[in-house]
Amino acid sequence: MRLFVSEGAPGSLPVLAAAGRVRGRAELLISTVGPEECVVPFLTQPKVPVLQLDSGNYLFSTTAICRYFFLLSGWEQDDLTNQWLEWEATELQPTLSAALYYLVVQGKKGEDVLGPLRRALTHIDHSLSRQNCPFLAGETESLADIVLWGVLYPLLQDPAYLPEELGALRSWFQTLSTQEPCQRAAETVLKQQGVLALRPYLQKQSQPSLPEEKAVSNEPEEEELATLSEEEIAMAVTAWEKGLGSLPSFRPQQNPVLPVAGERNVLITSALPYVNNVPHLGNIIGCVLSADVFARYSRLRQWNTLYLCGTDEYGTATETKAMEEGLTPQEICDKYHNIHADIYRWFNISFDIFGRTTTPQQTKITQDIFHRLLARGFVLQDSVEQLRCERCARFLADRFVEGICPFCGYEEARGDQCDKCGKLINAIELKKPQCKVCRSCPVVKSSQHLFLDLPKLEKRLEEWLGKTLPGSDWTPNARFIIRSWLRDGLKPRCITRDLKWGTPVPLKGFEDKVFYVWFDATIGYLSITANYTDQWERWWKNPEQVDLYQFMAKDNVPFHGLVFPCSALGAEDNYTLVKHLIATEYLNYEDGKFSKSRGVGVFGDMAQDTGIPADIWRFYLLYIRPEGQDSAFSWTDMLLKNNSELLNNLGNFINRAGMFVSKFFGGSVPEMVLTPDDQRLLAHITLELRHYHQLLEKVRIPGCLTQYPHHIFDSGNQYIQVNEPWKRIKGTEADRQRAGTVTGLAVNIAALLSIMLQPFMPTVSATIQTQLQLPLPACSVLLTKFLCTLPAGHQIGMVTPLFQKLENDQIESLRQRFGGGQVKVSHKPAVVETVKTVGPQQIQMLMDEVTKQGSIVRELKAQKADKNQVAAEVAKLLDLKKQLALAEGKPLETPKGKKKK
Repeated sequence: MRLFVSEGAPGSLPVLAAAGRVRGRAELLISTVGPEECVVPFLTQPKVPVLQLDSGNYLFSTTAICRYFFLLSGWEQDDLTNQWLEWEATELQPTLSAALYYLVVQGKKGEDVLGPLRRALTHIDHSLSRQNCPFLAGETESLADIVLWGVLYPLLQDPAYLPEELGALRSWFQTLSTQEPCQRAAETVLKQQGVLALRPYLQKQSQPSLPEEKAVSNEPEEEELATLSEEEIAMAVTAWEKGLGSLPSFRPQQNPVLPVAGERNVLITSALPYVNNVPHLGNIIGCVLSADVFARYSRLRQWNTLYLCGTDEYGTATETKAMEEGLTPQEICDKYHNIHADIYRWFNISFDIFGRTTTPQQTKITQDIFHRLLARGFVLQDSVEQLRCERCARFLADRFVEGICPFCGYEEARGDQCDKCGKLINAIELKKPQCKVCRSCPVVKSSQHLFLDLPKLEKRLEEWLGKTLPGSDWTPNARFIIRSWLRDGLKPRCITRDLKWGTPVPLKGFEDKVFYVWFDATIGYLSITANYTDQWERWWKNPEQVDLYQFMAKDNVPFHGLVFPCSALGAEDNYTLVKHLIATEYLNYEDGKFSKSRGVGVFGDMAQDTGIPADIWRFYLLYIRPEGQDSAFSWTDMLLKNNSELLNNLGNFINRAGMFVSKFFGGSVPEMVLTPDDQRLLAHITLELRHYHQLLEKVRIPGCLTQYPHHIFDSGNQYIQVNEPWKRIKGTEADRQRAGTVTGLAVNIAALLSIMLQPFMPTVSATIQTQLQLPLPACSVLLTKFLCTLPAGHQIGMVTPLFQKLENDQIESLRQRFGGGQVKVSHKPAVVETVKTVGPQQIQMLMDEVTKQGSIVRELKAQKADKNQVAAEVAKLLDLKKQLALAEGKPLETPKGKKKK
């Protein structure tokens, strides 16, 4: 490969820094050329930097070259990095180019240069602060860091343009600037001249124009509406006019749900929670709640859907818990299975089956798979050195041992896996091991065990992955974890343990042993289905007709993406294997981790006692779902999301649309005569609905929830504000007809939102549908087009508020209650409140809300509305202003009496 760069060319900085990653991995020749030299023969204009590949092909995009170098170094792509690169190209680059031109070519200084860029720099700073990580995409340097550092370096290397208040940005920039590859890149390109080295290059460029900032407005997004074609608008109108006639006939749920030939059959599993504890919020969002959203969406699409889960009841964890509580393992399983079932029922998780693994079917299916593996030569026997506690007179299974992780040094690693670095461990590898029962130091002794011959199955696994991964929706972290296992080479893994509580091993000489839980726990999905229907094989031995989606946290990826597929492929019995493996990162609690023993964090059985409805918990957990990186639960952020997103935005729109029907038209949906602008709005909403489908089909849950249905109810609110039906209803006949059209269209948008919200907030969805008396066929299906489901003459029910405000005192009380040792209670009244986790987008959202609410107050005052109604809306406005002040970190002063003018 040959890399062509030029002194004074800004794009050369990031590519030279990225080139440092391939040293020793590939042969790379770096050539410095003049800015006028044509390196790429088929380009008419000079272009640097350029990477000429060994194949003779050329890369001449800075980001593409950097990406190529990172991929050569073994870096795995991820969604968050891609989002940063898109932001750099569309948001940062235009303003940065203008700032550099002002400084270097036009000689401007200070705020004239920094002003246009300040918003982008603040965005980077807030993102780094919010995620509490040293780099843009997590704990380690990524492609996004090098690209953004490279484009920013010419300006930010001058401290005058690196604002002191942006501490996280300064730390990030300085960390990267001190790295050797970055230092060499800066010396090569800038030649110790600083930003002035770019002058010859920038003088040859045309003056960049700053992107115009959008003003806050109640008008619809004209730019987006303008891109709609006449054909799209006509199709949207046709679909709207067909209305309920477009819906498929109502299909009652089968029992049992079974695959149907010729239809899309979706099998969804949520990782089986250990039965020995109560799930916390991180456990709930990591698997059962995320899977529930997709299951509900899948049913709305009329896909033939089976969603299953259950408690994982065998193994050391159960024996340990039984000893702690003085119960038998079966009694522990019965107790905690019911606790789990109650929690998931309260969270409205729509399992078709919630089973358990301590069943005869589990034994039968596990032993059958084992016999098939044994017969085909995929099981080995070997002696294993194990830890034995002489005081307890027993071999210690993995979870009876704790010690220091040999890989990362974590001091509370278990004998099978480290919770911090995620690596699997053999218990004898632990440093300073301790028996969890008596805390004595165990000794190493030998015991005979069985192993799954993973090296012998590795080729089959790689062939299966090669067919499965392209076109699938495996999350980036899942792909990375499996590839790292394969890169290191698979090793035989022990599948038996010296325990009594587990699936018996059906082999002579091993009668006193059971299968290791990581071998048979994933088989629990099969046995739970077998307890649901004796036709279970139609789901689990039918890979041609069944799409299997499996949801879990990232620590479960090796078992679902490697161990079970190897077992199933080796058994040679046509098992259905995972097609879409959906793994989350971890959810933290405020500034730390969940801990039942220390009283830190909210656990499933506690959420019910907070007085906050289940749907609010669902909404917030899904909003902060740790999809691309770890995230953190924040009480302050939860309050903001509830009071702003739900109460003041979504709830306000639904309530207004319904109240207009009740107040102005006697509860009957008025006749709608669509104008060309209305027709364009139909097409716009259809487009937003299509985006909603695209994201949920790919299981991009937070992206879908934060954008759609938000864009749709935002469009609805703007539509009402622009057309002012409360004024038109008092005007001419034409005005009253227009008020009817606006009201009818708005209440149909509310009906659409009720269906779109169903996967996320099923109770709120059902409440809206009851209030609007939405016809039953429209409640159970979501098409890709916006239909008129509430035609003229449809009678709606009583409309009442959907959400309740969360108060600061209420939230602070909950924070103290669930803070354990993390929160110190101050006896002095707080006079300043700050919000650390609120970013510029949320601040902008609150500013928009203040503007909207101010308009509502002014309208009511102009109409001389009832004083109580005006007072209520003024109170909302004041609360929004308070939230905005908190979000901006401004002090809240104790209110004083009004001053006389």
